[in-house]
Amino acid sequence: MLTQVADGVWVRQSAWVWTNSIVVRREGGLTLVDPGIDGSELNELADDLDRLGIPVVAEFSTHPHWDHLLWHPRFGDVPRYATPAAAHAASEARERAQRMAAESASGVPLELIGLVTPLPADGGPVRGEIIEHEAHAVGHAAVLLADRGVLLAGDMLSDVLIPLLDARRPDQVGAYETALDRLGRGRQARRRRGPRPRRSCRGSRDSGAPRRRSCLHRRAAARRGSGRRASGARCGLALRTHHSNLAQARGR
Repeated sequence: MLTQVADGVWVRQSAWVWTNSIVVRREGGLTLVDPGIDGSELNELADDLDRLGIPVVAEFSTHPHWDHLLWHPRFGDVPRYATPAAAHAASEARERAQRMAAESASGVPLELIGLVTPLPADGGPVRGEIIEHEAHAVGHAAVLLADRGVLLAGDMLSDVLIPLLDARRPDQVGAYETALDRLGRGRQARRRRGPRPRRSCRGSRDSGAPRRRSCLHRRAAARRGSGRRASGARCGLALRTHHSNLAQARGR
């Protein structure tokens, strides 16, 4: 079921590595961010949206990994976006994403994977600040909903995954450090103006539960089953932890 974590922001958490599907209300309807994961969960998410009674008008994928490129016919035939770089990467690797989805999840509409187009320069239907960077995946973008105190970090602030470095691209440690600094500045700017931002970090842990792999990365992180969200202090801890991991990668 959907859990409301801020005004006009809901999260549904998957059993698959505790990933989060994000629903954001905007003028005219709902924007889905990184819906997933398997076919039954996508169908249940569609049930949740029906109960909200608000139409879906767009989708945004934070990055072009297969589990962030999913869709279901019941969400509707609406524009689906990613950053220009991510949209290009998704198109180039669409067959691979379909194979990975078929191997990792059941009942996923494979024909709908990766059908994203470049997000307009003004953000189009995706409200908030788009924080694009070079870490984790080509064209990755977090979304800062400053007015709602929510940061959709798209796998970047998981409290269970170490930074994922792409060996095919140069200086990924530096790219991660820069990206984390940008996310941190966004968090600090919001703290100066109001409530601390919550992060959506796929795979947050529930109180008392063992840590598991996370991919939020659709991610203002949810604690499994509790409906509570990550605090500003927890968000800060995630930033410090990932910076520490990167320092170890540099051997310092």
